[in-house]
Amino acid sequence: MRKLLPTLLALFLAVTWFVTATFAHLEGFGSWCWTVVPILLTASFIPTTMLSQRMRSPRLRALNVISGISIGFLTYFLAAALGCWVAIGVSRLAGIPIPRGTVASVAYGAAALVGTFALFSGYWLRVTRISVRLPQLPAFWHGRTIALVSDIHLGNFRGTAFSRRVVARILGLRPECILVAGDFFDGVKIDVGRAVGPWSELSAPSGVFFVGGNHDDYGGRKAYFDALRKVGMTVLDNERVVVHGLQLVGVHDRETHDPRAFASVLEKSGLAGGSASILLAHRPSNLSVPEEAGISLQLSGHTHGGQFWPWTLLARRVHGKFAYGLNRHGKMLVYTSSGAGTWGPPFRLGTRSEIVLIRLEAA
Repeated sequence: MRKLLPTLLALFLAVTWFVTATFAHLEGFGSWCWTVVPILLTASFIPTTMLSQRMRSPRLRALNVISGISIGFLTYFLAAALGCWVAIGVSRLAGIPIPRGTVASVAYGAAALVGTFALFSGYWLRVTRISVRLPQLPAFWHGRTIALVSDIHLGNFRGTAFSRRVVARILGLRPECILVAGDFFDGVKIDVGRAVGPWSELSAPSGVFFVGGNHDDYGGRKAYFDALRKVGMTVLDNERVVVHGLQLVGVHDRETHDPRAFASVLEKSGLAGGSASILLAHRPSNLSVPEEAGISLQLSGHTHGGQFWPWTLLARRVHGKFAYGLNRHGKMLVYTSSGAGTWGPPFRLGTRSEIVLIRLEAA
């Protein structure tokens, strides 16, 4: 990833210059501010993100948030800039003159509205309700519910206030059990104790369970996991527990990358046939491994569903049908959540920030 950073930075610079230069040219603005200031904002996102992994500073956090939001708007302003040149080209071919300033005002105005909606949508937390039928489901679980939440990403963009909202929403659903599928933290330097404080209020009759995601490794797995244990979560440390007859297995993200290591963890967990099982694993990858191990249902996150268009198309390209929602892989069901939080630009368009309430039924 670090090898790609210079390329990404150059791409941000080039795109921002094209977007701002197009607007300035079509509107007839000559001030250098129209180009330089946006370039500085978008270009600062990568450096401030990297610095935030090493140090805490209110100013650094503010700059990282502003630059992240700028990157989100840049996506739609790029579409606006391209649309302007297409519209001008078509008008010339058709012999219909269109004032360039009008074209720019309409296109960039529409982009600003779309970006504002996507920003608002990124903080709009919703509940997705699904029913899942599992073979050999213990009688205790018939009709009971499990709450799934993933990708909270506590860091520069989201903190204690967001934690309170998520906890309150989950408690209002009254689930029998709560599962947290990784990326609880963003991987930047924060007051971990304060950020997780509201989660001490979270409880469920059959427990609250957690497995780590890739971002939970960035800031130091042990410190994060210890903080979650202190607020009452059970960290499933590559292990199986049995809850009222239901097998619940948790495998951290790092251990799922290599199929052989993944299979070894599942084998050592003591997974047994004859009863339904749920695997909590951060990303929906190497799905043949748990399917062959006899897992009934895998619950994941990681993809964010692509978070906002057009990255939703890329997520579908990379993860296929497992980018979001309930799907089947052989004998195993897989649900991939789009997550409660966001990474980078706090935007949502074509996806939703969600908590998933799963009703279990016997097949």
